[in-house]
Amino acid sequence: MPGENLSRDEAQERAALLSVDGYEVSLDLRSAVGDAGSEPRTFRSVTTIRFRCTEPGASSFADLIAPAVTAVSLNGRDLDPGAVFDGSRIRLDDLAADNELVVDAQCAYSRTGEGMHRFVDPEDGEVYLYTQYEPADSRRVFANFEQPDLKAPFRCDVRAPEGWVVWSNGVGELADGVWRFAETKPISTYITSFAAGPYHYVTDRYSRTFDDGTKLEIPLGAMCRKGLAPYFDADDVFLVTKQGLDFFHDHFDYPYPFGKYDQAFVPEYNLGAMENPGLVTFREEFIFRGKVTQASYEGRANVILHEMAHMWFGDLVTMEWWDDLWLKESFADFMGAFALVGATRFKNGWITFANRRKAWAYRADQLPSTHPITADIRDLQDAKLNFDGITYAKGASVLKQLVAYVGQDAFLEGARRYFKRHAYGNTRLGDLLSALEETSGRDLASWSRSWLQTAGVNSLTPQVILSADGRITELAVVQEAAESHPELRPHRVAVGLYKRTPEGTLERYARAEVDVDGPRTVIGELVGAEAPELVLVNDDDLTYCKIRFDENSLATLRDRLGDLTDPLARALCWSALWNLTRDALMPARDFIDLVLRFAGRESDIGVLQMLHAWANSALTHYAAPTWRTEGGLLLAQGALKELRLAAPGSQEQLTWARFFARVASSEADLQLLAGLLEGTAKIDGLDVDQELRWAFLEPLTAHGVADESVLAAELARDDTASGKRHQVRCLAARPSAAVKAQAWASVVESDALSNALAEATIAGFDQPSQRELTAPYAPKYFAAIERIWAERSIQIGMDVVRGLFPDLQDSPGTLDATDAWLSAHEDAPPALRRLVLEARDDLARTLRAQACDVAAG
Repeated sequence: MPGENLSRDEAQERAALLSVDGYEVSLDLRSAVGDAGSEPRTFRSVTTIRFRCTEPGASSFADLIAPAVTAVSLNGRDLDPGAVFDGSRIRLDDLAADNELVVDAQCAYSRTGEGMHRFVDPEDGEVYLYTQYEPADSRRVFANFEQPDLKAPFRCDVRAPEGWVVWSNGVGELADGVWRFAETKPISTYITSFAAGPYHYVTDRYSRTFDDGTKLEIPLGAMCRKGLAPYFDADDVFLVTKQGLDFFHDHFDYPYPFGKYDQAFVPEYNLGAMENPGLVTFREEFIFRGKVTQASYEGRANVILHEMAHMWFGDLVTMEWWDDLWLKESFADFMGAFALVGATRFKNGWITFANRRKAWAYRADQLPSTHPITADIRDLQDAKLNFDGITYAKGASVLKQLVAYVGQDAFLEGARRYFKRHAYGNTRLGDLLSALEETSGRDLASWSRSWLQTAGVNSLTPQVILSADGRITELAVVQEAAESHPELRPHRVAVGLYKRTPEGTLERYARAEVDVDGPRTVIGELVGAEAPELVLVNDDDLTYCKIRFDENSLATLRDRLGDLTDPLARALCWSALWNLTRDALMPARDFIDLVLRFAGRESDIGVLQMLHAWANSALTHYAAPTWRTEGGLLLAQGALKELRLAAPGSQEQLTWARFFARVASSEADLQLLAGLLEGTAKIDGLDVDQELRWAFLEPLTAHGVADESVLAAELARDDTASGKRHQVRCLAARPSAAVKAQAWASVVESDALSNALAEATIAGFDQPSQRELTAPYAPKYFAAIERIWAERSIQIGMDVVRGLFPDLQDSPGTLDATDAWLSAHEDAPPALRRLVLEARDDLARTLRAQACDVAAG
């Protein structure tokens, strides 16, 4: 039998053969505390599955990843575990029409965030458990049929250490030392869930009376570790939750179907969040230990709403197989922003979407691994890697355009029909399109072929011809595509014309909303308009494309970008300029110059933070190596200037302080950071709280100003799980060959670190100022990754392969070494090759951008 992977063909064959009537799962988690006795630490898992088979006498298999299986019985017949269990599958022969499988196993607690994760809080020694499964790790906790289209009701009971509370998808009650949970509606295995431990738990209620007089009551809960309780603003979490439930009930016309709504903020979480019905899990970093900007609160609210949208898109109606992962993720990404703007205080959500989410999509869509939104997912490893910028952000962008194309009312009515028609079932692309065609009256087949079933991003460039008296005689939009993905698509776009006002601002004075199709589209509606200083195609961000500029518009932006008053238009221009830089069409030093001149005037804090990240990337990767030192000094100088100019105590001040720390390198700048830490220097209004202290300590450590004793003292000051992660990252950042060797060994040669500490070590290891120190690890990387992929879980494998790729060894030699590995490992697992191919593409892009910047010098 194959190992832990599962192919689409196998899943389809099993779904045709089996249907599942229900699961009963009993877990004994009392082993989570006390001495382990031996490794791995395990817990008892007893599962009963009742299922039917369409071909009596046929064979199939159940899924389970466990160190040991104690007993297996099928229809009352005891099976030899040694004969039927191979470590990941249980062979089931001679099935009856109606079957009962009972599996008694010892399952392992996880330290990688996959399955039943066990965390020991260093602050107080308390143990916390939670589960994370997507796409296929529930089989690490109980035996099952691990594929999304074999849905079933799920009932469970749990024994836990005394004093603990246990949560699952359904409402639970403690009786006679056992937590028993209400049976769920039919759901997929990957969204079943548990959390257990001495969590800090806060409750509230949501009530809604519908037009027919029926009333819906939803118990709300929110939890975190006890150590984070002083920082937990549960009231704001509940506020956004209630606003979201109101919004989705208004628009979906389908009451929330899963009873209670708990939200658990958990430690060492690999993802942002997970949509387990009745028990949504989030990374605990959404609980803010220090001062953050409104962008952080907006980001958290967006994720809360994204996961809530999944209760309908994904949980109630689920894709058949991971090919149609977009059916849930694209919708949730779109609905997160849609609800954010429509229901909460965060009215600039579409600006963040245009600036941040779509940047993720544009990058992913230009990698060699790009794929259609409806992807070809051959197996679980493919599925794991397709939780990417295309499935989420490009898909959401395309849905935003679809709303513009068919109309919001028709779109939402189509969604309502889709829920009612397929509740508790599984669907494919065609099921959704048929509902939308009914409500919109449009044939969506050609739209789907262009947008959902082809890969790549188009660029749209304006061409302007003026008359002698300064009026537009022709304005056309030229559409182009990469040679590798030549599809030209229909775009619904707004084209905006901008010029200076007497007050000196850049304002839009004309707009046309049109359909762009084919290589060149003339915009007749704008003929006769006054000559523009800026033409912005895709104004209002209706479509998914790379915006390009004519020469006059680009010159205007170079001179007057900060004069654009509309924040969305400004964000779109910044995004377009960043794409020009990544595409080696604008020198990195020019982009950095734009940031230095205009970022201080940016009013949207999320856009400002994105500009800082892009400027840092431009310096680290795209600037000519001979200009990096000068560019770094210019960025630090500019950041310090804006830091001092920012209003005391403002979020802008905090944002510039963090950016200054990231780019500080001179002796004077590092002395200022040290002084701010020690209290000997002060910037009026800047509160150097614990999180900001760690942000200052990393550059001080990386440049050799702070040593291990300083970090030990800081950990003593902040002896928490968060403090430990920060310390580990800073320790790995020290400029020493011995330190790098130790950090490398702890991640590559050992699996002792938890997922969070491995991630922190990787983040600290590779510092832009330490290229020479880490150069010897480039050949070691290529020698190790195939073994790492084979030995570690897929999550840790992904973290190591992505995180330790020698991208800072940005030379043709590293590109050659990458090509040599790919040539010599054509039979390596496709998911591993994909990660290396993506890193290779980023490196090639780096070298092209550096050549552009060299030419500008």
